[in-house]
Amino acid sequence: MKILFNCSLPFTLAHGGQAIQIQQTMAALQGLGVAVEPLRWWDENQTGDLIHYFGRMSAEQIRFAHQKRVKVVMAELLTAQGSRSAAQLRRQKLISRTVERVAPRAFTAAFNWGSYRLADAFIALTPWEKHLMEYLFGAARGKVFVVPNGVEDVFFQSLPAERGPWLVCTATIAERKRVLELAQAAVTAQTPVWIIGKAYADSDPYAQKFFQLAKHNPKIIRYEGAINDRAKLAEIYRAARGFALLSTMESLSLSALEAAACGCPLLLSDLPWARSAFTTAAEFCPITDSNATTAAILRKFYEAAPQLPCPAKPATWPDVARQFKSVYEKILAQP
Repeated sequence: MKILFNCSLPFTLAHGGQAIQIQQTMAALQGLGVAVEPLRWWDENQTGDLIHYFGRMSAEQIRFAHQKRVKVVMAELLTAQGSRSAAQLRRQKLISRTVERVAPRAFTAAFNWGSYRLADAFIALTPWEKHLMEYLFGAARGKVFVVPNGVEDVFFQSLPAERGPWLVCTATIAERKRVLELAQAAVTAQTPVWIIGKAYADSDPYAQKFFQLAKHNPKIIRYEGAINDRAKLAEIYRAARGFALLSTMESLSLSALEAAACGCPLLLSDLPWARSAFTTAAEFCPITDSNATTAAILRKFYEAAPQLPCPAKPATWPDVARQFKSVYEKILAQP
């Protein structure tokens, strides 16, 4: 069994959780003795039994793979779709079905909706994403497997510490993560928040607003950039009063899982991914433009955090690799 990994977004263009997901999954599979390597698009002599594609592989490429007797497992992050309301999802399904039925094939081919009918299996990070793959895109139920993200051992092995005064938010400084809105609410509620992360570009106007707010409120907003030392990050989670992530869209937040592994109480946006992944020991905040509403919920969480139970321990990357290996074996055994 030889697995080829491929990804639709080069790591050098956008840092984030998907790069960690792919790197850690590959390393854990290799630790189990599975032959796995990146797909080399320039190497016509490369061989493999199965392509694990992180993203939405084009229908045409899936057909080419099948002609070569190579199976395809597709793992698309349904970040935007997973954050929409039931009414929005119904509209999306109706529009896509109508367009697919009446529009020229040359037009609809660009959406690659057919990939969900051609691939041999699909990976969803949460039960909610599994539902979306079946409901929105028509993936066959027996082909969708739920395999969550894992967490590195360093977060499980970190030593317990006395909880300090800071809430922690580990996220890219971007509008989707709502770091600025979290910081503004923290200033209103007078709840200290430590923001850990960096912007895609420091010149970004949204990031500039956050930098200015942090500069003028150093007692409430702590910002020193990203922290790449994973052991140091685990220590910060262990000593944090709580973890807050109020993003508008997520698939399955790696930083939230890392905080959970360190026993850190969680405050998350009230979205299906969060309620699907954290069924207990997490608090939820609605996405709202009201600073006063967010500040009130943030203050309530801050005061309650020391008494809140610890979240359930997430999976390790070796746990995830074993689940993937089982999926691969099942798919490769099929004619």
